[in-house]
Amino acid sequence: MARTVARLIVDALSELGVRQVFGVVGDALNPLTDALRTTEGLEWVGCRHEEAAAFAASAQSQLTGTLGVCMGTVGPGSVHLLNGLYDAAKSHAPVLAIAGQVPLAELGSDYFQEVDNDALFSDVAVFRATITSPDQLPRLLETAVRTALGRKGVAVLTVPGDLGDQKLTADRPARFSLNPPVSRPDDSAVRHAAELLDRSESVTLLVGEGARAARQDVLTLADRLAAPMVLTLKAKAGFEGPANVFQVGQTGLIGNPAAAAALKDADTLLLLGTDFPYRDWYPEGRTVIQVDTEATHVGRRVPVDVGLVGDAGATVRDLLGHLAAQPEGTRDRSHLDKARAHYDRWRDGQARLADPAHDKGIVGRLRSALDNRDHDIRPEALAATVDRVAADDAVFTSDTGMATVWLSRFVEMRGERRLLGSFNLGSMANAMPQALGAQCLDRDRQVVAFCGDGGLSMLLGDLMTLKTYRLPVKLVVFDNRRLGMVKLEQEQVGLPEFGTVLDNPDFAAVAEAMGITGIRVTDPADLEDAVRRAFRTEGPVLLDVLTNPDEIAVPAKPTVEQGWGFAVAKVKEVVRSHGDTSEH
Repeated sequence: MARTVARLIVDALSELGVRQVFGVVGDALNPLTDALRTTEGLEWVGCRHEEAAAFAASAQSQLTGTLGVCMGTVGPGSVHLLNGLYDAAKSHAPVLAIAGQVPLAELGSDYFQEVDNDALFSDVAVFRATITSPDQLPRLLETAVRTALGRKGVAVLTVPGDLGDQKLTADRPARFSLNPPVSRPDDSAVRHAAELLDRSESVTLLVGEGARAARQDVLTLADRLAAPMVLTLKAKAGFEGPANVFQVGQTGLIGNPAAAAALKDADTLLLLGTDFPYRDWYPEGRTVIQVDTEATHVGRRVPVDVGLVGDAGATVRDLLGHLAAQPEGTRDRSHLDKARAHYDRWRDGQARLADPAHDKGIVGRLRSALDNRDHDIRPEALAATVDRVAADDAVFTSDTGMATVWLSRFVEMRGERRLLGSFNLGSMANAMPQALGAQCLDRDRQVVAFCGDGGLSMLLGDLMTLKTYRLPVKLVVFDNRRLGMVKLEQEQVGLPEFGTVLDNPDFAAVAEAMGITGIRVTDPADLEDAVRRAFRTEGPVLLDVLTNPDEIAVPAKPTVEQGWGFAVAKVKEVVRSHGDTSEH
């Protein structure tokens, strides 16, 4: 008996190994969700907002390397998917979005809730199509899935409301033929790169997520070159930990001075699997070699002397084969030793800041008088405590903004830890829905969301999704009553903060009202016990920690202009009328 359009789509998703589909039910999706209801091993996760559904699907794709799936119904339901799908696209995550549409006969008539989905998703999707006949399946679905996986992007398949229940005239199983190729650069280009590296006195590696699968080869290369390894934020998972004696942390605004110096002091930079976008942080006048699977990424951030287009692991192995053989211990390691010593000194200083008892010492009391008069909890201390307590295979998600700064500096991605965030799009409100998707993959694996108070409140309704599906996510809320990164941006150019103050509720009480364990922390002395209690409590937990809103994350290479900007901003804030309570 011939299957319906909805049944074929759902069967194909099940055969692909998809385990959850995220979305909000309604009208055009009803045939699809009914097929999901009757399919063993494939779970419908009903979210409170389609944006959260798209973030969750993208999170699953990034963690597994396979297809994530979300659905949005006619008009507004599909529109709500957009931000999460943009995040998937910018993160190169294969996601299939099934979008509802008005009945075929009503297309183009400005029907109730009608939106032109093919136009709506034109910028975000590598593939988009509207099914206009059952005879287009399964071919159209096969093309959508192959394109999403092959180009590592978003595919959108639109299903009109009167098509889901229609039967196929020529039913057959969907066939996807998924065999990803491994590409290698031209051998002459590899030899040229190896010659440049052999001649270099000091090499620094800038390593991105694209090299994560080649970890051991990259470590071998770093050893051969005696090269410090600067990591992008997305490369923390896979390259951090005590086994990597070459890494010196991140550069950029969230980074540290040791990493910035390691780039500046090198005569040759080797970029592996990264398209690090912040051009101001690349030193000028260096020899640059870049390895990337995408030819369009080579040289678009910094001028490149040799571009090697290919898989990072295969390319690094080829480089190792072409580097000149050297007796062990003959390569000068002073560049590496200097960078590591600098990094260790910086980490020691950061550890002192993260000590909850820091503000009780002489230096801490002086500092508190300037930037923490209310004796709120230092965000450094919160992040460092979570790092100590969390499992070595935890999945961390992080909201864009200051929560990511503290995670970057104080949470080590050791062991089998993984990290997700909106690190390319830079969206707010991503941490909680990404954690939702991650926890659905494995209910027993620890999932920790570093939430900004602004981000959490933006998609607050999907706390109920965690509760409904009994997902034991630990939500760590950096509750500084501010849009902290915006505050920092304003102050570093000499502006007083404006529009950044948040009139927050007691988030722990809100969680309790939703049936989720809520813990609120206001005293630094209670921090350690509260974090440990949150992590040993079964089920979802929201840990609401009142952190210092005036904490300053000093950039890796602060400028005189930034320092002057902070000074001017603080003067403006102090002289503001005490009667003005709208911003304080």
